[in-house]
Amino acid sequence: MNWKTCLFVVTLYLSVCTAAESRSFTIDYKNNRFLKDGAPFQYISGSIHYSRIPPYYWKDRLLKMYMTGLNAIQVYVPWNFHEAVPGVYNFAGDRDLEHFLDLANQTGLLVILRPGPYICAEWEMGGLPAWLLQKPNIILRSADTDYLQAVSNWLAVLLSKMRRWLYHNGGNIISVQVENEYGSYFACDYNYMRHLRTLFRFFLGEDMVLFTTDGNTDREMICGTLEGLYATIDFGTDTNISAAFGRQRRFEPKGPLVNSEFYTGWLDHWGDKHAAVDSQKVSRMLGEMLAMGASVNMYMFEGGTNFGYWNGADHDTRYRSVVTSYDYDAPLTEAGDPTEKLLAIRDVIRQFRDVPVGPMPPATPKLAYGFVTLQKVGNISGLLDILSPQGPVQSKYPQTFEELKQYYGFMLYRTALPRNLLEATPLISPLNGIHDRAYVSVNGVYQGLLERDTALVMNITGKQGDQLDIIVENMGRVNFGSKINDYKGILSNLILGKDVLTDWLIYTLDIDGVIANGWPQSNQGHVRPGPVREQADGPMFYTGTLKPTGLAWDTFIKLSGWTKGQVWINGVNLGRYWSKRGPQQTLYVPGPLLSTSQPNNITVLELEKAPTQTKVLFMDRPQLNATGGQA
Repeated sequence: MNWKTCLFVVTLYLSVCTAAESRSFTIDYKNNRFLKDGAPFQYISGSIHYSRIPPYYWKDRLLKMYMTGLNAIQVYVPWNFHEAVPGVYNFAGDRDLEHFLDLANQTGLLVILRPGPYICAEWEMGGLPAWLLQKPNIILRSADTDYLQAVSNWLAVLLSKMRRWLYHNGGNIISVQVENEYGSYFACDYNYMRHLRTLFRFFLGEDMVLFTTDGNTDREMICGTLEGLYATIDFGTDTNISAAFGRQRRFEPKGPLVNSEFYTGWLDHWGDKHAAVDSQKVSRMLGEMLAMGASVNMYMFEGGTNFGYWNGADHDTRYRSVVTSYDYDAPLTEAGDPTEKLLAIRDVIRQFRDVPVGPMPPATPKLAYGFVTLQKVGNISGLLDILSPQGPVQSKYPQTFEELKQYYGFMLYRTALPRNLLEATPLISPLNGIHDRAYVSVNGVYQGLLERDTALVMNITGKQGDQLDIIVENMGRVNFGSKINDYKGILSNLILGKDVLTDWLIYTLDIDGVIANGWPQSNQGHVRPGPVREQADGPMFYTGTLKPTGLAWDTFIKLSGWTKGQVWINGVNLGRYWSKRGPQQTLYVPGPLLSTSQPNNITVLELEKAPTQTKVLFMDRPQLNATGGQA
């Protein structure tokens, strides 16, 4: 290398270092604003969850947000999405958080990072990994020693990865939230929050803007805020703006006004009406907040999908599971399509900053592929050699999912009837110990179900020694409130008439694993029927193929006449359907999941009752708002 080349390299290195050093994002308390690189800055942000969007669509969604006029996005990091097993971390493929941050950076979007460790988000257990519950007395979201150790290990990994993405280090993360809406949790443990503050400062440095977000009540702000963490607030269109920001001011007298979650829509539970929030209210309130100089994050800007078993649940008066779609009535639909709400928001943003010139990227193409007829494969009880090849665990009393380290999906509990039951005899869950739904059969004949909080007793008949099978479904752990220690399975003894049922064989079912490996299509002709006779109702697998058309466009699968279950396409778990309960009637099928040259394998696990005509329909539009009533 000659001296001219050497001088050029040194000059380039110094200029890069100087540029990085000149980057800053700070709070100007004197003038109640943010400063970015020393200049006043107001962020207009939208929430997007990489864990709810297929990675091949990340760029598309981010570009649409940028073209709306947003200058930032807000991102949750679900701990359980990355550390499914203690000490084993997955940041590849659809979990490649750094790739997502890089795409946002390329698109021109700053990032407000919300790494938890608890996130709520209507996500399974609020993002906390279910393996934490192996410690039976653990107090989550507190200074509990076991919990703090797990949190510290996780944050050491995550925050170390995030350091290079901080804005002042040349990345695009301008601020980081500590915990999430902690004031709404019963513990109100300041030692826990102090521990988190210390961890975040250690890994991210003293220059990073750290903040908290809490609901619009004094109690929430009191328990959720902590000195050294900038206190922000969240509220929706049903709130008085001045009163809400007045509350923030009482806890944070100086600095910018911030609504960290301005609700553009709302979530759905099974059995509820589909939630909607008026576009005019959203755009009007957004304009009012921006005119006050407030920074605003819209939650959600695109909701996406609770694929697989990732949906959460609520438990106020009773357990209520969140639906598969997280469309949220957001400005971008579940499939990422622009809406009238988005256009109204863009018109508001234009009044406050320059919106990028150019057309809005269009909706992804959709295709109605039509009907596909499915064939019956067999019931779970007759497929245990495939679904549970390791065999059962023997236990005098029932064990939970967590005790057997099967955290999601389904488990089968098997025992024998202790005596003849010639007349209908009540099977009772006296302590409400079914979490969450149990499908009961005797000698392969479906008898009915038990359901958490709503159906604690059912009648069965049979003879002494008959095989009693109970398939228990985890419908998603509670993600908000005091009941997030949400164990799954049979949590307490079941009583049959006057007998306590004992001597169980418990099968953990690897349904997702075997389907991802090509079953049942790869195993046709090798299916054995149930123990006595093939049941007509109850948990039953069906399979079929969608023929290739040369096009792999987005579509929506509808299961008219089916009751409740799970759908896989080409080995990927699309999520739960519950046609009889609603409101969601279709499941989103991303186009890139489909093959243009090979048959597309469809697998359905119907849990209660399939229709006479076992067909499914692929449509070119979603149906999210047809409540079918309580089934």
